[in-house]
Amino acid sequence: MSAPHRRILVTSALPYANGAIHLGHLVEYVQTDIWVRFQKMRGHECWYVCADDTHGTPIMLRAEKEGITPEQLIARVWHEHKRDFDGFLIGFDHYGSTHSHETRARAEQIYHRLKAAGLIEVRAIEQFYDPVKQMFLPDRYLKGECPRCHAKDQYGDACEVCGAAYQPTELIEPYSAVSGARPERRSSEHYFFRLSDPRLADFLREWTRPPRVQEEAANKLKEWLQAGLTDWDISRDAPYFGFEIPDAPGKFFYVWLDAPIGYLGSFEALCAREGLDFDAYWDAQRAADSHTEVYHFIGKDILYFHALFWPAMLRFAGLRTPSAVFCHGFLTVNGQKMSKSRGTFITAESYLRHLDPEWLRYYYAAKLGPTLEDIDLNLEDFVARVNSDLVGKFVNIASRTAGFISKRFDGRLAPLPTLADTPLPAMQAAAEGIAWLYETREFGKAVREVMALADAANQYLDQHKPWEMAKQAGWEAELQRVCTVALNAFRLLTLYLKPVLPRLAAQVEAFLNVEPLQWADAGRLLADHVIQPYRHLMTRVDPQAIARMLEENRDSLVPPPAPVRHGEHQQHAVSPPPAAAPAAGIETLPLISLDEFMRVDLRVARIAAAEQVPGADKLLRLTLDLGGETRTVFAGIKAQYAPEQLVGRLTVMVANLAPRKMKFGVSEGMVLAASDERGGPYLLAPDSGAQPGMRIK
Repeated sequence: MSAPHRRILVTSALPYANGAIHLGHLVEYVQTDIWVRFQKMRGHECWYVCADDTHGTPIMLRAEKEGITPEQLIARVWHEHKRDFDGFLIGFDHYGSTHSHETRARAEQIYHRLKAAGLIEVRAIEQFYDPVKQMFLPDRYLKGECPRCHAKDQYGDACEVCGAAYQPTELIEPYSAVSGARPERRSSEHYFFRLSDPRLADFLREWTRPPRVQEEAANKLKEWLQAGLTDWDISRDAPYFGFEIPDAPGKFFYVWLDAPIGYLGSFEALCAREGLDFDAYWDAQRAADSHTEVYHFIGKDILYFHALFWPAMLRFAGLRTPSAVFCHGFLTVNGQKMSKSRGTFITAESYLRHLDPEWLRYYYAAKLGPTLEDIDLNLEDFVARVNSDLVGKFVNIASRTAGFISKRFDGRLAPLPTLADTPLPAMQAAAEGIAWLYETREFGKAVREVMALADAANQYLDQHKPWEMAKQAGWEAELQRVCTVALNAFRLLTLYLKPVLPRLAAQVEAFLNVEPLQWADAGRLLADHVIQPYRHLMTRVDPQAIARMLEENRDSLVPPPAPVRHGEHQQHAVSPPPAAAPAAGIETLPLISLDEFMRVDLRVARIAAAEQVPGADKLLRLTLDLGGETRTVFAGIKAQYAPEQLVGRLTVMVANLAPRKMKFGVSEGMVLAASDERGGPYLLAPDSGAQPGMRIK
């Protein structure tokens, strides 16, 4: 039953401090937390650290928009993130911030070591500059056509359609995602990590193999390596929120350089608090001698950074590389991408207002495996599975038997002289098999094994019917024995589910009057032992609570800004909430001919700029890009949209409307929007792939 003692450090990807934690994020943190809790139950020394990822242009721009400093913004978001993680029982041993002196010192140390190894090169590059915002554009604030597969609206560093990585200057028809302006090419001196150095390629070809990464991940990494790695730009020009590069005024470390170094910074803070030896985990030689292990849990969208850039940085800075990088897939809800218009883009905070966090932890566990496959949160299945498994099978065992022990036997369990006719021996024998499933991240299989054991325990109860024994004289001893068997089965099930349901397990431990359950406790049973009175442990999921949660998320919608992706974190642009279903008999205007319709020149336009109009109650001044030509249009949409929410969005305009002289200037067209007594106006938006200037017909 015992296993060799291990010393393990575990991390999850750092959530970006520019948005709320949502249910998609939680797949990773729940998966990691379950694995860590299991390791601790096995008696291993296992530390779990994470931090907010706090640097970069998005933080700078958001703070500027809110009229606060970046430091104030990241401090506030840190508390919001920590609140949500605590709500979902994510048991970090330390949760820090990349904006820390520990992370700064480690970033500078790694930079100096890479420089000494001849792997840092300074050279002038042509870079895109936003003339409206007066700043160089980071990769993720530049969009355009992929130079490889020609997919539209891809980011400046990598294509989300074909997975290609490239230089921002390779984008076709680029535009600024900040202002919508056509960027200018300017020269600037930048610092590069020489990934093209043959030493790195040789190392990475060997490192990126199973078991350090999953088979699917290894295949993708092999493709990238065969295509050849290009040098990685690790610097950004001011203005920028981050750490300044030593001896390079006005140059800052790119956030993706110092973000994973946040793992080191957060662990170093934990070491200072707990008296741990940092070098035993991270110094290359010391870690090998100490037999320590380091594991990263990440989403598959950041595999490139964590399995290529990060191990290369560590290896050539004299630090240890991860023992393994565990990749997981994305979350869909009801079979589709999370959607604000459907109310399924659900924040952690919103979920916690309506539902038990352990319900979601259990559901995720039942779906998760060791592959990169996406998982689906089907809300009907969620209700059925939680109510059937957790309440109907698991908690039901205690609720059907504990009362008899408390009322008839003063809370004392029977001595259990024989177990031959009980499910307990098989349940105890299952411990190592379930442990192996947890170890290999086969959580779904582990949950199915546990529920099969729960079925066996319930069958035992159905066969012996303690509720009927209680009605008959002379059956007291057998009643006590059957209920004692059932409660021991309940204890074993609780032990096996404790990594998934830590709060419920703590309640069961208090009810059974036992010390916190460890994995080795599967070899022991409770006999002639006094328990506490039973109190209700878990309720069923109320579908109406889910409906209220979805409605809350749907009602809270505001039209979002243009999509901005930073690292592993993405904010998806979505359409405004749909109006209610049209009522029967809507009055329509008189019919027109096709020729009459074709006289209206409808064009796709990109909103390059949006401004308040002093003195106007309803109007915004829009600068529309028609693909080489710009128009000024005054639109009565101020009640629904803030100007900064519109920049970069595509919309539809009437391009051949006669110019109209207004009090505030000349309007050179009209944007199309929908409205009636149910709400509006809501701007129309073309589908992805549409480009400025395209005619609508």
